[in-house]
Amino acid sequence: MAFIEVQDLYKVFGGETPEALSLAKKGLSRKEIMQKTGSVVAVRDINFEVEKGTIFVVMGLSGCGKSTLIRCLNRLVEPTAGHISVDSRDVCTFSESELRDYRRHTITMVFQHFGLLPHRTIAENVMLGLEIRGNESPEEQFKKAEDAIKTVGLEEWEDSRPDELSGGMRQRVGLARALATQCPILLMDEPFSALDPLIRKQMQDELLRIQKTIRKTIIFITHDLDEALKLGDVIAILNPDGAIVQLDTPENIIMKPGDSYVGEFVQKIDKQNVVRTESIMEPAVFVEGKDAVKEAEKIVKKHGFSFVVDGKNRLLGAFTEESLDNGKPEIEKVASIKNYKTINRSIPILFYSKHPVPVVNEQGQLVGQINRDDVKKLLEEGE
Repeated sequence: MAFIEVQDLYKVFGGETPEALSLAKKGLSRKEIMQKTGSVVAVRDINFEVEKGTIFVVMGLSGCGKSTLIRCLNRLVEPTAGHISVDSRDVCTFSESELRDYRRHTITMVFQHFGLLPHRTIAENVMLGLEIRGNESPEEQFKKAEDAIKTVGLEEWEDSRPDELSGGMRQRVGLARALATQCPILLMDEPFSALDPLIRKQMQDELLRIQKTIRKTIIFITHDLDEALKLGDVIAILNPDGAIVQLDTPENIIMKPGDSYVGEFVQKIDKQNVVRTESIMEPAVFVEGKDAVKEAEKIVKKHGFSFVVDGKNRLLGAFTEESLDNGKPEIEKVASIKNYKTINRSIPILFYSKHPVPVVNEQGQLVGQINRDDVKKLLEEGE
C-alpha cells in the first residue's frame, strides 16, 4: 500500500455545493458549473498514490487548483468529497485532536513567500514549529534547529535576521524550519517561484541534494514544467478544470503526452535533458571473457566492434578491427554511460566514438548500447 493515497477527491467553493458536486461528476466544465450554481469546482476526481521517500510533483497553470489540492492534504482546506489516506489512516475522518497531532508530527509545509518572522533570528525561526509542538526541551529544540540549518548550509547565519539574507537564503530557512520538525511528509507550494532564475536553479539542485540524505515524501507544486521534470519522480498534470490529465514519470510525459493539452506543454522541452539512456538503448553485442577471440572476430566482422564482459557481465572494454588485426588481440578501453543518466550525458562520448556507446548499470554490468542515429532521431522529433 502506498504511503499517501488520494481517492475521488473533490473540492467545491460556494453555496450550492451538492448541486455543483453532482454536475462535476456528470462532466460539466468549471465554467458551466459556475454559471449554473455560482460555485467553483477547484479540484475534481483526483486520484493518485505517492510512495514513501519520493518527490511527487503537481503541475499546472495558475488557477487550476494546485494549491487547493495540496491544502486538502493537511486539511487547511476541507475536501468536499473523497478520501485521503496517509500511512493507512483516513485523514478526512480525523478528529480535531488527531488532526492537530497529524499536522505537528506527520506533515509540514514550505511556503512560496517564506513566512519568516522578522523579529526572530534564523535559529529562532527554524525552532518555531518545535516550540508550537511543545513536547521537547529548549535544548532539544535548538539541537534539531541547528541540525536543520546545517543541512541547508546556513550554519554561519544562525544569529542573523531574515532581512539580512537574500531571497534564496530565506527560502533555505523556510526549508530548514520544515525539516526541523522531522515530519515524514513535506508539502512545498511553489517554494522557488519568487526567486530569480539562477537562484531558483540553485535551490532545485539543493533540494535534490538534501533529498538524497533525508528521503522525505515530498509533494511539490509548480507551474513550471522544466522544474517539474527536474524534480519529480512522478508528475500529475492538472488541466484548467482541476482534473488530472496525466499521471506519469517525467520521461513518459515527454515521450508519450497523454493528450493535446499535455502535448502543448512538452513540445518545446529539450528531450535530451529528460530522457534516460536506458529508454533508447538497444541490446549490446558482446563476448564473455578476453579469450573469446574467435567469437569476437565474427561479431567484429559484422558490426565493426564487440564489447567484452567478465563472468559477472561487468564491462571490460571492446574488441575492434584494429585491436584484432595486430596479431596480439587486446581489449580496448571504452567510455561508458550509466543507464539512469540522461541522453545529454552521452552526446560528448558519441561524438568522439566510431561505435555505439556501452550502457552499464550501477554495478558496471553491461545492459545495452546506444548509437548516434538513435540519439539524432530523438532530438529531431522535438524540432
